[in-house]
Amino acid sequence: MKVSDGSPTVLLPLLCLLALLYWPATGWSACEDPPARRVNWLRCDKQGVDLTGADLREAVLTQVNLTDAKLNRARLDGADLGNAVLNGLDFANATLTNARLVSAQLERAVFANASMAGARLDRAVLRQANLSHADLNGARLYQADLTGANLSGAKLDKANLAQANLTDAKLPGVVLSGATLSRAVLENAVLSGANLRGAKLDGANLLAVDFTGADLAEATLADARVDGARFTDAGLDSTIWVDRRRCRPGSVGECQ
Repeated sequence: MKVSDGSPTVLLPLLCLLALLYWPATGWSACEDPPARRVNWLRCDKQGVDLTGADLREAVLTQVNLTDAKLNRARLDGADLGNAVLNGLDFANATLTNARLVSAQLERAVFANASMAGARLDRAVLRQANLSHADLNGARLYQADLTGANLSGAKLDKANLAQANLTDAKLPGVVLSGATLSRAVLENAVLSGANLRGAKLDGANLLAVDFTGADLAEATLADARVDGARFTDAGLDSTIWVDRRRCRPGSVGECQ
């Protein structure tokens, strides 16, 4: 049966074709646009650029290349940096509250004193990164690679570091109260003087970890590996030990 030219059967495929032709043009990023709030730099190459103090809140920076760039004191709250290449980037004193950095490459990146509460860094690569004194309260670092990273004095209250790799990481004085580190790898990490009250370390690799003077009250270490770990002067008040028994209130240095 012949269909008239104005019928929906003819118009629908034509409209779909026009939509496909139009959509990529509207989705293109404008790499030459100046830094601004909500700027779209999708897949742009911005290596070594100086964006000190720039306002990039809610910007689209997905898959951008900002290797060795300077973003210290920049504002990136709510920005999307998923799968971005940010190796060696300087984020010192920047704000990245609720920013998305899922699977981003952040080797040797500097986040010293950065505000990153609620940021998403799942599966991000942060090897040798400097996160000293950064605010990461409530942040997500599920399966993140923090090998050799410096988190001295960082705040990670209620952060999720499940299955994260913290081998050889430096975490003296870090705040991890209520944090989740289930099945995380912390081999040879330094957690002296750390606050781990109520933290979940069940199934974690804690081989040769330095917990000297740390507060592990009410933390859970069920099925964790602690061979060679040092608990000198560590608070173990009501801690769930590796064999699932609860340490006595007031336990210090060893689970009694």
